[in-house]
Amino acid sequence: MTEFWKAAGIRALRTVCQTAVATIGSAIAVTEVDWLYVLSASLLAGILSLLTSISTGLPEVQLVDTLYALDNNTEEEDDDEEYEDEEFFIDEEIDEEGDV
Repeated sequence: MTEFWKAAGIRALRTVCQTAVATIGSAIAVTEVDWLYVLSASLLAGILSLLTSISTGLPEVQLVDTLYALDNNTEEEDDDEEYEDEEFFIDEEIDEEGDV
């Protein structure tokens, strides 16, 4: 869950910065920038970004979770294969000795 909040925070911060750049860029001169408008629009965009991340999830976090799950699943499958090989080997020994 920590990965989610880190990724969501980074995404929200980028959104805040992009919104600020867009609203500042809409002014003709720096002295004509309505800083209250820039601040409120940027903060609102950041909040909306966080809410969107919560409601829809983040692909980068889901990818990490998927890769982690696949990696763990691969290790479990490898363990199962080793176990199956050992059973086969034990079965061969029993057959060779004639014990059932």
